[in-house]
Amino acid sequence: MMAAEWRLSGEYLEACTCKGACPCLYLGTPTEGSCAALVGWHIESGHFGDIVLDGLNVAVALNSPGDMAQGNWQVVLYLDAAADGAQRDAMAQIFGGQAGGHPALIAGFIGEVLGVEQAPIHFDAPGRERRITVGGHAEALVEAIEGQGGAAVTIHNHPLAVAPGQSLVVARSKALRHRGHGLDFELSERVAYYSPFSYAGP
Repeated sequence: MMAAEWRLSGEYLEACTCKGACPCLYLGTPTEGSCAALVGWHIESGHFGDIVLDGLNVAVALNSPGDMAQGNWQVVLYLDAAADGAQRDAMAQIFGGQAGGHPALIAGFIGEVLGVEQAPIHFDAPGRERRITVGGHAEALVEAIEGQGGAAVTIHNHPLAVAPGQSLVVARSKALRHRGHGLDFELSERVAYYSPFSYAGP
């Protein structure tokens, strides 16, 4: 059965275990040999068919055992506990890759799904900071690096992109942790990024 027409836009952040500028974005080898990350999306406006997704959040904890572009990612998908059953199923289809669009391309890198669950997810964006919490499982708090004249440092046209077509704001993690489903990490002062995103499908 063909997926419903859908569209999402909002903001996302990612924080990972790499040091400096994450080489994964340039199809390079992670600085630690593997790359574990927490990625979160806040949907400012979205729909899946006639199902409204405004204001909901999604998060993915992942581990790439080597170069991200080679795949074999282990992932845990978290869907906002504020979603009702129809909204939950719609987000699971989109971010699970079954509904096409850019999320389907990202899902092609997944080798193993360790878990899918609903949890309270909060995404805040005060000033230069971005923060996501996922129940008691995960947290990422990041702050943009200050560039020339106080402006944000950005990168664009990177080949491996969560938000294609967008310039990423380069940030540093103040906190990054995940516990559960056999995917545990906790550290800080590593690389992070955030930007708007816009997806559509199928």
